[in-house]
Amino acid sequence: MAQAVGLYDAPMWEAIALRRMQLQRCASCATWRYPPGPVCPQCLASAHQWTEITGFGEITSWAVFHRQYLPGYPAPYNVVSVRLAEGPTMISNLEGPEPKGSWIGLRVQLVWAEISAGQFLPRFRLSAAQPEQAQRLPP
Repeated sequence: MAQAVGLYDAPMWEAIALRRMQLQRCASCATWRYPPGPVCPQCLASAHQWTEITGFGEITSWAVFHRQYLPGYPAPYNVVSVRLAEGPTMISNLEGPEPKGSWIGLRVQLVWAEISAGQFLPRFRLSAAQPEQAQRLPP
């Protein structure tokens, strides 16, 4: 699966190729920028650094698609919106067994899924530590 590299995200894809997840961080106010862009949305500074993230987050939304839209994603497949510990929201997939009931509020950690020989994408897996309210959700 070839990635379409945009004007501002080439360093992110280079890091992903090395199985490192880095996002832009403003050099002036330290605001995280994702998706990558030319200026900080907080202070409008253009200077930034590519900084590695912790890989931890929380599911804020999810869906299971029952129709295939892309060749690399046979149905059914899930899509999750994850609020990273650093603040930005990433869209990805949940690896491993799917939880019962609602997934919202479940904690996740970044893992690397090999999608073809030597090519990896960032995905998420449920984290061992979960908030109490998420553990009590009905099936």
